[in-house]
Amino acid sequence: VQLQASGGGLVQAGGSLRLSCATSERTFSTYAMGWFRQAPGKEREFVATISWTGGSYADSVKDRFTISRNNAKNTVYLQMTKMKPEDTAVYYCAARRSRGSYYTEAVEYTYWGQGTQVTVSS
Repeated sequence: VQLQASGGGLVQAGGSLRLSCATSERTFSTYAMGWFRQAPGKEREFVATISWTGGSYADSVKDRFTISRNNAKNTVYLQMTKMKPEDTAVYYCAARRSRGSYYTEAVEYTYWGQGTQVTVSS
């Protein structure tokens, strides 16, 4: 499974950005998808996850970020609003087969995208 993340860039604090992660996997709808991020000098951290039964967010992004998916387009999105400088990181999408569960730990994911840089200026 190949994942292609896109949509990163430079945004001012308080602004918005939407990330996309596309795959050609035909059974995409059966996969749990996740977004993680890694800031310089820090460990990779969970941001959001979604499966066909629901999803979850890190406390640091709750009420600001929204994860969604379009199974017809085999794409998962991360809409980021009210962005803060501490959101600056490389953002990665991840995928794994699922029977409905969603996952918040990086080790639980099988496939990873290449990452896209998000920079929030103050």
